[in-house]
Amino acid sequence: MKHFYTFLIITSLLATPVFAETPEEKGLAIAKEDDKRDNGFKDFTANMVMLLKNKQGEESSRHIRNKTLEVEGDGDKSISIFDRPRDVKGTALLNFTHKVGTDDQWLFLPALKRVKRISSANKSGSFMGSEFAYEDVTSQEVEKYNYKWIRDEEYKGELSFVFERYPVYKNSGYTRQVVWLDQKDYKILRIEFFDRKNSPLKTLTQSDFKQYLDKFWYPGKMHMENHQTGKSTLLTWTNYKFHNGLSDKDFNKNSLKRAR
Repeated sequence: MKHFYTFLIITSLLATPVFAETPEEKGLAIAKEDDKRDNGFKDFTANMVMLLKNKQGEESSRHIRNKTLEVEGDGDKSISIFDRPRDVKGTALLNFTHKVGTDDQWLFLPALKRVKRISSANKSGSFMGSEFAYEDVTSQEVEKYNYKWIRDEEYKGELSFVFERYPVYKNSGYTRQVVWLDQKDYKILRIEFFDRKNSPLKTLTQSDFKQYLDKFWYPGKMHMENHQTGKSTLLTWTNYKFHNGLSDKDFNKNSLKRAR
């Protein structure tokens, strides 16, 4: 009789349906793990050179200082201050990223001596003439997208997750983005952006990664190529410094006007 009951138990277990993880669930799980690995940096400062290239290959550059503050329970705060060339010196962008809802962004224009709020309808516009939109330069919180895993594949020698993410933000300039994320360190290697007509718009490639604080992987170079205009922007990051004691008082509209 004991063997009969054992047979019933085994048969019951075999008959129990096993629910496989859906592509949407797997995509969300990947994004959550990526976010988890990026938590805990507190704050950092860094320098950046923005190299703009037009369709004819003509180049111009801008030198920028950046400060970023991690905010518990919400998105990061950041400020970008332009130092050179002289025609943009003192221009500064302040970002308050939110997990849910529209991000807050303000741009200080020294020539006009005024702070301009970036409206929700304009966040798909070009940031200071670059191929990066205003929505690209805020922290990419998990809640900003819906997700769908597509496949695993090797990209430039690194086994990567390939997944789509769909902006929840209704005024986004993108219908979707395809992301390549390496499976070892969770570094974003490539993002393909599709416009509101779902046509290929831009491709971001990130390289020259370095590890900081024995945990965080940040790219040294971010190259955004616009396939529709032939223009491109290269961001080169240097001089990362963490745990500078930054606080909320360093990130407000008054700090924009004091930025030098």
